[in-house]
Amino acid sequence: MTDDWLDIDALPGPAFALADELTPGEGHWHTHRHHQLLYAARGVMQLEIDGGRWALPSARAAWLRAGTRHRATVHAPASLRTVYFATDAVPSAVDSLGDCRVFAVSDLCREMILHGMRWGPDRSPEDARANRFFAALVDCCVDWVDAIQPFRLPRARSPELGLAMSFARDNLGEARAEAVAAAGGMSTRTLSRRFRDETGMSWRTWLRTARVLRAMELLADGHSVTDTAFSVGFDSPGAFSHAFGALVGEAPSAFARSLRRAAGGLP
Repeated sequence: MTDDWLDIDALPGPAFALADELTPGEGHWHTHRHHQLLYAARGVMQLEIDGGRWALPSARAAWLRAGTRHRATVHAPASLRTVYFATDAVPSAVDSLGDCRVFAVSDLCREMILHGMRWGPDRSPEDARANRFFAALVDCCVDWVDAIQPFRLPRARSPELGLAMSFARDNLGEARAEAVAAAGGMSTRTLSRRFRDETGMSWRTWLRTARVLRAMELLADGHSVTDTAFSVGFDSPGAFSHAFGALVGEAPSAFARSLRRAAGGLP
């Protein structure tokens, strides 16, 4: 990622944009003194903070508060578009948004983010036109984040449940309670209790959500609905479509079409 060689925090000005092409891999944990607006214009990105993990397909974006420890992971190539805002250049209402807010990307939101890419890290801090544009963008963000989306996996608070979660995410197609519990060195009964106590989710709800989030990535990478369904562990395409629609709000095939349309509109 560009962040690896560009010192974001040393750059002047109230706001600037950055385009980056991500290759598969797990990013490093880091923080910025800037607020961030993150958008995967193509592909699906996993955004992780200490409090949870979110899937960011091209229909979703994230607002990340300055100072929040985070990392990004992708399992297939993705196009990241980020806008950085200096903390003294945004309204006080931003402080009430929390560490991370994921929200639906409207046509206006998407076009504003992409339009902002013309003002990169080397832009003049005195460019009045750019400053007016980014001021309007951050004002819009305050309104957009009201529509929170449920694409989040809570993080474990104990090492044992963390091991169990990692095993489940790496083996979604064959993730069974007995094997997952064993990976964490616990019984299935303890696994169930730990999930409720540490995440507020049942084991089954967590697993279903993890499977749907991984399915988003596979669909973004061009996999068919049927292949995706079986790959992430659903017994049938029908069961997969039902679970996917309940979480995402649209059928897997419609979701895949929307990703292709978004990718086709990239500058």
